[in-house]
Order: sequence, then C-alpha cells, then structure tokens
Amino acid sequence: MNMQQRIEAALAGLQPQHVEVLNESHMHSRGQETHYKAVLVCEQFQGLNAVKRHQKVYATLGGLMQEFHALALHTYTPEEWAVIGQAPASPTCAGGHA
Repeated sequence: MNMQQRIEAALAGLQPQHVEVLNESHMHSRGQETHYKAVLVCEQFQGLNAVKRHQKVYATLGGLMQEFHALALHTYTPEEWAVIGQAPASPTCAGGHA
C-alpha cells in the first residue's frame, strides 16, 4: 500500500461522505512522495472551525503524519460541499525542495 492509499485508509475512520487524497509531490520534491492534498466532506465537521477540523484529521492520521512532509487540508461539511463542489487548486511550490 503506498502512502496515498494509507492516508485514504486512515481518513476512512472519519466516515467521510467524500474523500480525495492527491499526491502532489511532483510539484514539490524530486522523486520523493512527500506532499499530499486531502479533500474531506464529513458530517463530523459540523459546528467546528477550520482549526478544530484540522485537529480532528491530524488525530485520525496519528503517527502517519510523521511519514510525509506536507498535507494540504480542505475540510467541508456536506452542506458546504453542496455549495462549493470542489476544493481550490493548489498553488505552485515556492521552493524548499524536500
């Protein structure tokens, strides 16, 4: 199982209505799998601000967080996702190759 699949499997613990994990390492590092983007739509995010949502995701990933460099999180409630429908595009890397 590669890192992207391991992240997806761990995030399944939040019982998301939608989960998408993208390996964006090609935009940042040379030949290493270090940068990921996760889009999560989850009922559990209801009433939580962005910081609390991210803390919930970090707690769910646990020790897996130590195995990669960066994870861009886009967290939504089902209602927010119904309006937005997609996460914003990732910016280009500003340097700092891992």
